[in-house]
Amino acid sequence: MPRTRIAPSTAPSTGTGTSESPAPLYHVVLLDDNDHTYDYVIEMLQKLFILSAEQAYRNAEEVDTKGRTIVLTCELEQAEFGREQIHGYGPDWRMPRSKGSMSAVVEPAAG
Repeated sequence: MPRTRIAPSTAPSTGTGTSESPAPLYHVVLLDDNDHTYDYVIEMLQKLFILSAEQAYRNAEEVDTKGRTIVLTCELEQAEFGREQIHGYGPDWRMPRSKGSMSAVVEPAAG
């Protein structure tokens, strides 16, 4: 009787599949204060986060009217770096009462 070979029902693993879930995302949230001008916010966001003038203006408007604005959504390490960049940007030279940088926080992104 001849022998019959039976092919396996599943292909062998190649090790290329990923079972890792994506890293959680975080928001860098800029907080409002009365010691920085729109020009400062726009300039800072353009320099630190490479935003267009239009997007930076929208963020400046939102932080002014709502008290906060999301300027970046990314993984935790980058979000913490973004927050530190904001904290290290310095005072607004346009306002004598401005003594330091704006404040920002890192928050988990929803969903």
